[in-house]
Amino acid sequence: MKIERYCVGQVGTNCYFAINEKTKETLVIDPGDSAQMLAEKIREQGLIPTAILLTHGHFDHAMAAEELAEIFELKIYAHEEEKDTLHQPGMNVSAMIGRRDSYRADIFVKDGALLQLAGMEVKVLHTPGHTPGGCCYYLEKEQALFSGDTLFCQSVGRTDFPGGSMSMIVRSIRDKLLVLPDEVKVYPGHMDLTTIGMERRQNPFL
Repeated sequence: MKIERYCVGQVGTNCYFAINEKTKETLVIDPGDSAQMLAEKIREQGLIPTAILLTHGHFDHAMAAEELAEIFELKIYAHEEEKDTLHQPGMNVSAMIGRRDSYRADIFVKDGALLQLAGMEVKVLHTPGHTPGGCCYYLEKEQALFSGDTLFCQSVGRTDFPGGSMSMIVRSIRDKLLVLPDEVKVYPGHMDLTTIGMERRQNPFL
């Protein structure tokens, strides 16, 4: 698997392409802005997008998902507890950029679900705390975790938005993420990459 990162939008969100190098099938994780640019990157490389995965429903992670889905006829995945965050402008905080948006997902998944996408197995880990239905996507074979705004390099996601909880996000990380192998690479929603081992040793919030 090859992973490409594109920093998009006003708050510097990491959008990822998880690319099956054998088939060029590609998962798009958190397209928060710049749908046309992302579409062009897909076309330039001859990639075959198969699904859009949302770690949560805030505008900076979900805003370009529907446009990108329409361009390539894709389904959008999110956790089942994230419906309100996606749909309600007060919860997806689109007012921060002067909008009142409602976002959609086509397929709502459960905690622990194993998704067979792009020739890869993706496990859904429900990690509430940043939002009620925030989740991470774990590719065990590839030793990769897309953590959204749950876990950052030596930090954790904000919990002062609607539905946020510091105690819950810390519990989510400890129970769902720190049990993963040290070598797992963490691809967060903002800032730099890290590993589970590094966060277990050095994250001051945990």
